[in-house]
Amino acid sequence: MNSNVENLPPHVLRLVYKEVSALAADPPEGIKVYPSEEDITELHTAIEGPEGTPFAGGVFRMRLVLGKDFPAVPPKGYFLTKIFHPNVGHKGEICVNVLKRDWKAELGLRHVLLTIKCLLIHPNPESALNEEAGRLLLEDYAEYESRARLLTEIHAMGGHGGTSGAPQDPNDGPQPKKHAGDPMKRAGPSAAAVPAALGNGANGASTTTSNSNSSSTNVAGKKKADKKRALRRL
Repeated sequence: MNSNVENLPPHVLRLVYKEVSALAADPPEGIKVYPSEEDITELHTAIEGPEGTPFAGGVFRMRLVLGKDFPAVPPKGYFLTKIFHPNVGHKGEICVNVLKRDWKAELGLRHVLLTIKCLLIHPNPESALNEEAGRLLLEDYAEYESRARLLTEIHAMGGHGGTSGAPQDPNDGPQPKKHAGDPMKRAGPSAAAVPAALGNGANGASTTTSNSNSSSTNVAGKKKADKKRALRRL
């Protein structure tokens, strides 16, 4: 939708700018206003789902578009966040009397935002844009509530606090202990000495030589003892 800034007279633009600035500084409860410096004729807002409704816990983005005949003609409202509601069409268009036959130029944008928020509390099935939602509201409220709550959870809750799918910091969580993957350092020096001895040929040879020398000494001593016993017999 094209901007209507050039189509509105300067005095209307001044009034709109003043009201939008006041809304941004002091918005209605449960509503945030995001003015656009580039196009004052399109006002983006976010409405918190009222408690006690199937929209509770959700945040619904919406925009108001001021036409070239504003304020003689009411603005048009659109939900940007998908919502299951009798008075919201499949393209987000909003059907409420204040945006139609009940509009008066002196009502202002604050009144429009409050009326749309009240529409979340008190839907009007008699002027339904979403016929299925309007029918369920009248005939099977439990099913209407279930459907409305499901879409709120899917589209209006921002991934449950904004953390869903966020990459984890590699420094988050418990860290492995130093040398945890090194069995040599985990086991201590005694374990390290074993493979060193097994892999060192020189140490192995030295051990064998020592054993051989010990055996030779024992044999020589035995021979001397035998010789002395033989001499005694003579």
